[in-house]
Amino acid sequence: MSLFRSKAEHKLVEKGLDPKRLPPGQYLTEKWPVLHAGTVPQTDLSTWDFKVFGEVEEPTTLTYDELKALPQTEITVDIHCVTRWSRFDTSFKGVHWRELTTLVRPKSSARFVLAHAEQGFTANVPLAALEDDEALIAWEADGAPLEPDHGWPLRLVVPSRYFWKSAKWLRGLELLSADQPGFWERYGYHNDADFWKEQRYGF
Repeated sequence: MSLFRSKAEHKLVEKGLDPKRLPPGQYLTEKWPVLHAGTVPQTDLSTWDFKVFGEVEEPTTLTYDELKALPQTEITVDIHCVTRWSRFDTSFKGVHWRELTTLVRPKSSARFVLAHAEQGFTANVPLAALEDDEALIAWEADGAPLEPDHGWPLRLVVPSRYFWKSAKWLRGLELLSADQPGFWERYGYHNDADFWKEQRYGF
């Protein structure tokens, strides 16, 4: 065990936290660092929409109000950034994927998801990662609407992966039969992004 790891664990124990919650190579912060490619987009909710398409029986487009009218879910999860910070007990509110499946009816061929966000950003995950009980399509964090820097009006939350997979400024989900690399994956980031395995870069 490295000295860095042991110091990090010692700090967690001092705070009464289980050090097993902190993945290898990470440090705990109470802040929420802001990291993204490009600039924060300007959003007009009167023209904004959200699409689910691809390997589905019923491609669907929803307004912001229609999306928020669906049954809502709240989660509290730990999030882990590839730049090595972790933030424990972050709460989110939004809609779970299961609520959208009743509208779009995914085909049996659907196995992967490509999240489409503003400014052409994309992020890919297996469909199973979106089906996880702790995944969410979120519009609130820590009891308040998402800050623009953190993805307002909508972001993906996939806490089972490094947080670059949780695309900010989400505009659509495309279901695919075959995996397709997203924005950061095309620049050499690891396709799977499992933080327990430190899958930061490369395949």
